[in-house]
Parts: sequence; structure tokens; C-alpha cells
Amino acid sequence: MTPPDRSRSARGSTRRPGPGFGDAPAGPRRVAVYLRRSTDDEHQPFSIDAQQAALTAYVGTQPGWTLAATYTDDASGATTRRPGLQQALRAAQAGRFDVLLVYRVDRFSRRLSDLLGLLAELGDAGVAFASVTEPFDTSTSIGRMLVQLLGVFAEFERETIIDRVTKGMTAKAAKGKWPGGQRPYGYHVDLETQKLVPQPDEAPQLREIFRLYTDERLGTRAIADVLNRRGVRARSGRPRSGHAISRIIANPACVGDIAYGEVYVENAHEPLISRATWRKALAIAAARAGQHTQRAASPSDYHLTGLITCPACGHKYVGTSATGRARSYRYYTCFSRARYGTHGCQAPRLPADQTDAAVLHALCGFYANCSDLIADAVTRAQTLHRDRSAGRRAEHAAILAQIKQKQAAIERYHAAFENGTMDDATAGQRLNTLRGQIAQLTARAGELAETIGNQPAPPPPGVIENLHACLTDAIASGTPAERKAAIEALVAEVRITEDGLIPVFRILSPRPPVPGDADAIAGEPPVRTMLRLVGRVGLEPTTGGL
Repeated sequence: MTPPDRSRSARGSTRRPGPGFGDAPAGPRRVAVYLRRSTDDEHQPFSIDAQQAALTAYVGTQPGWTLAATYTDDASGATTRRPGLQQALRAAQAGRFDVLLVYRVDRFSRRLSDLLGLLAELGDAGVAFASVTEPFDTSTSIGRMLVQLLGVFAEFERETIIDRVTKGMTAKAAKGKWPGGQRPYGYHVDLETQKLVPQPDEAPQLREIFRLYTDERLGTRAIADVLNRRGVRARSGRPRSGHAISRIIANPACVGDIAYGEVYVENAHEPLISRATWRKALAIAAARAGQHTQRAASPSDYHLTGLITCPACGHKYVGTSATGRARSYRYYTCFSRARYGTHGCQAPRLPADQTDAAVLHALCGFYANCSDLIADAVTRAQTLHRDRSAGRRAEHAAILAQIKQKQAAIERYHAAFENGTMDDATAGQRLNTLRGQIAQLTARAGELAETIGNQPAPPPPGVIENLHACLTDAIASGTPAERKAAIEALVAEVRITEDGLIPVFRILSPRPPVPGDADAIAGEPPVRTMLRLVGRVGLEPTTGGL
């Protein structure tokens, strides 16, 4: 998901007034906690569970604070494109919490520029930012300076770690040692010398791969098929792929060399393949690369990539090509078959040109005569929405009743205090608890009301006619990129059935989804309809050598 624009000119004066920590009166606050574990934190004391426990305990110690939501990411802090973070930002913009709490600033972001943008976005939403282990006040200039300094140190720490690791790996490679990472096929790392030594189980298979490639002249995918039939799987236990065989052949470790960045050390360890054989293999690979490519040069060459699901294995179909005697043939092929050959999946290939044209014409024809279908689909979607909303309406009514009860309780406490039958120490604590509960219930009631009101509606008048005219022009004279864009916008998926291919079309919505919509988060599918397309017969003409 692309992070929202954080430029202040784009936001204008949309900043919602919200209290900071220093100038706000004490009172109930809805608190959301954000947890993040870095990709390199498996052995550091910042696990998700540890952060969760610390943050929950901290919220419990703050008067009037109520835990409203938890957002979690298992990703690097070098980018803001994290699902949990983006969800938290959308919720902040919707006003669903007042404070965003983290364990440490570097859990939020390790880049100063990103940190400043995120803090500005939270500020515009009226949401305060707090850290359990680093006390600062974002409502004061000193507090804002402190959090920026913490961001500088977080980024410096990240860059220092990267620099030290890179230098250490470079130094090991320069000494002829294995710098780290996944070891080359055919070798294992000697723990004492840190050098590569032949792996008895894999070394014979490495030599067999080069024999099949240079002597038998088999392709990488054919070699993968041979090994898979023999039961020689990858280290992970999965079938071998042609891509993995290509990487094995290109790795200079097989001839005893170590290559890492700009460091290249010859004769660093025992070779398993002669240099003459390796040079021969590289020459064959270069020649074959010039003859044909497995994938298209441009993504727009294949309009339906990722929209077709293999009925046999469940993977998506991808665009592939093969070169015959006179021309190239374009196909949609199951990912498993494209990577592992027929050993991975035996689902049929689909000729790309015919499939693209059939789906486009079916799409155009659908929008030419779709009034009744769309009306029926929208009616069914509205019925489904009403059925699902029944429970939400009941929950919404119950929450409103609870809010009313708690407000009445607050009035009784006020009356008791004014009458002198209850002191401030007794009433004050209970009033803060009730206000926190009311804030939490009010946020949930707002979410439910928003979901209940987001009822499916038919496209605005004239949209279908204009869309049909645009599709007609795209088919007749549009560029491949324009046709692909039309399919991506209007085709939800293409199903392979025993009767043929069935495209599933999207129906345009008159309004975009509201950020943070509960149904959108839950993955509720768009309103769709289906149309019979073409049968399987004739979809894969026989071609020699494929």
C-alpha cells in the first residue's frame, strides 16, 4: 500500500485540534499501541509479546487511559509501507483513538524523515504520540526536539549496524572465508576455519547438474525435472526449479572462488567443477539467453497475469513465452508449471493472445447489455448487506444503551458530590473510568454506524454508457498498457472450469470506500457478476518442442 501524501500543502488547514501531553487537562484517553519486530530482532529483547506486555502494563498505570486498539507489524523500520502502521494511520484520521503508544521510537521508524512525516500526520489528526521507555512531551517545543533527536539516533543505529555487518562480511570474503548467508549448493561451512568444504551428499549432484547442462545440453528446467523425478529435492524439501539451477550454474563458488560485492578471491576453497567446464556452462547460458526469454519484456504484454487461478494447485497463472521454428508463442502458464515444469503442475497452458482478446470482448459486451445483470447483482448485494447489518444494528443499539446508562451513572455521581454525600477521592476515580468506557463505546458505535450506512448502490447514470465507449476504443485502437489498465480496473478474476473460462467482472461503485471501513478490512468482496467466455477446446494448440 502506498503511504499517504504527508506534504503540509496537501493537507492545508485540515488539522483537527487535539490535546498534547503538556497542555491537556487530565481525562479519559483512548490509547492505541503499535508493536513492531524488525527482521533482525529474533534474538533481541523486542519481541511482539514483550512489547505487548510492557505497553499494556503502562496503559494500566495511567489514570483515565483505555486501550482501544493494537496494531502489529513484523517488518523493517526502514520503510513506512507496513500494513499495521498504515491501518493505525487510517484509524487516527478517522478519530478512533487519542494517543498512539510505542515501546521505543525506533519501533515506530528508524528513518528521521519518515518519523517527522508520521508525527506530522498524527498531529494533523489530533493524535498524541508517546513512548514507554523515552519520556517526552510532543505538545512542547523541547519535547518535539527530543523526539527528533531520538529519531536521529535510531537512524544512526540502523546505519551503524548495516555498516558493521557489511564490513565484517567483506573482511571475511577477502580472507577467502564464506561471508555469510545461504551456503552454495555442494558445500557446507567449516565452523573452525569458516571456509567452504564439499558436502558429501550434494557434491555428486552438483557435478551431475553440470554434466547434464554441458554434455547432455539439457536446459535448466529439464535438469530440474530430471532431479525431481529422481527424488533429489532442494534443501527446503520443495521441488527444484529451473531458476534455482541457473543460480547454481552461475555461482563461482563451484570452481573454488569467493565473490562478495567488489571482493573476488580465487582458489579460496576446494573446487568441485573445473574452470573449463564452468566457462563452457556460462557460454551456453549466454547463448541461450540471447535466443529467447521465458518472461515478457514488459508487464503490459500480459493483461491477465495474476487474475487466473490454477484449478489444480491454486497458484496464479503468469505470462510466459516460447520460441518455435518461425515465431514466438505467448502463453498464460501456472506458476508451478512455469517454475518446476510438468512435475510441478500439469494444468494446461492458455494462449495469451486468444485469452486476452476473448476477455476484452466479453467485458465490452457485458457493459453493452448489462443493465439487468447489474441491477440484479446490486439488489443481491444490498440484501446481503442488510442481512449482515442486522447483527450490527443490534450491537449498535446495545452500545447506545450502554452509553446512556453510563452517562446516567455519571450524572448520579455528580449529584452525590454536589449534595455532599460522596467525596472527590471516591467519585473522581469512578468518573474517569466511566468516561474512558464511554469513549471506547462511542468509537465502536461510530465504526458500526459507518459500516451500516455504507450500502451498495448502482453506478451513477451515464457511467455504464461512457465505460462501454471507452472499452470499444481501447479494443480498437488502445495501447497494450491501456487495455491492461481496463482489465485490472474491471476484471476481478478469471476462473477455469470444466465448461471453459469464466471472467468475474467488477461493478463500479458510485463512491470510494471509506478509509478504515470494517468491511474493507475484513476483505468483503466487491459486487461481481459472471459471464460464460470460451471453452477449453482449442485453447492450447500443439506446438513442437514445448
